[in-house]
Amino acid sequence: METQPISHLSAGDAHYRMIHVGDKTPTFREAQAQGSIQMGEKAFYSLTRNELPKGNAMALAEAAGIMAAKKTSDLLPLCHPLALDQVKIQCIPDETRHAVLVSCTASAYAKTGVEMEALIGVTHALLCLYDLIKGIDPVLTLSQIKLVYKRGGRSGHWVAPDAQKKPGFSGIRAAVVTISDRVFRQEMENISGPLLANSLGQLGATVVRQEQVPDEQTAIAQILTALANEVELIITTGGTGLSPRDVTPETINRLCDRIIPGIGERLRSLGAQNTAMACLSRSVGGLIGKTLVIALPGSQRAVIEGLSILEKLVPHALHIARGGNHE
Repeated sequence: METQPISHLSAGDAHYRMIHVGDKTPTFREAQAQGSIQMGEKAFYSLTRNELPKGNAMALAEAAGIMAAKKTSDLLPLCHPLALDQVKIQCIPDETRHAVLVSCTASAYAKTGVEMEALIGVTHALLCLYDLIKGIDPVLTLSQIKLVYKRGGRSGHWVAPDAQKKPGFSGIRAAVVTISDRVFRQEMENISGPLLANSLGQLGATVVRQEQVPDEQTAIAQILTALANEVELIITTGGTGLSPRDVTPETINRLCDRIIPGIGERLRSLGAQNTAMACLSRSVGGLIGKTLVIALPGSQRAVIEGLSILEKLVPHALHIARGGNHE
């Protein structure tokens, strides 16, 4: 069996090194990790009633986890120092198991992922709980420390196979349309379309159609009109640039009953943090009836970054379009 080289090893010796990320562009990164601590009944109720001798254990554990996540590169020698935008720790008591489930969500615009920051945050929050509880119950078990999900970078969106978190796009029927003359003529491989469909599936959506059409307003209009009768969400990829053949935005603007300017504005605003060329994108979003249509550029990076921006917007937009309230 052929062995793969370890990327953190320097060539020709066993000295380790940090991976060079200087030529990478920062993108939105987010990760969530979780773990649990199990204890006896007496300790559990002392904890949840805030009766431990050392005080409010869960509040202190949350603070400890946040502090540790910010120190990840000091604790793990090959991790890059990251300017974290957010770290959120949650301690959730589970009375049926006399346990506390701890989760840590970390996010940043960075050149590398924040998985280790999330895992360090969870681990140190659990260790803090251990320290505060051990005086009244030495029989404590730390378990199930794991990565729940991560998003951003080349790997896109990844969710642990056993994750219990309900994906945000659950219940949404979706379609993906690749708009490209060369892809339609099979002169170029369709990369962004399948990537988009796979990413939507990982977010919980049911992708019922994947289509390819040329950069022609009539063809685009026909497929979007047909799909609007079948699905709640249509995301297109390609045809949003400045080429004379890029007519996706014009077609969507003509078809939609209502344009949602903020979608395109948000995509360009956050995209500009990664590339100055984002201002040249003409991404657009709108409603055909109650079907949400969003146009993304045709690059892989635009798809990955676009979905990370849209993940929280789309479910709420569809909820409102169906007549739901703003809560």
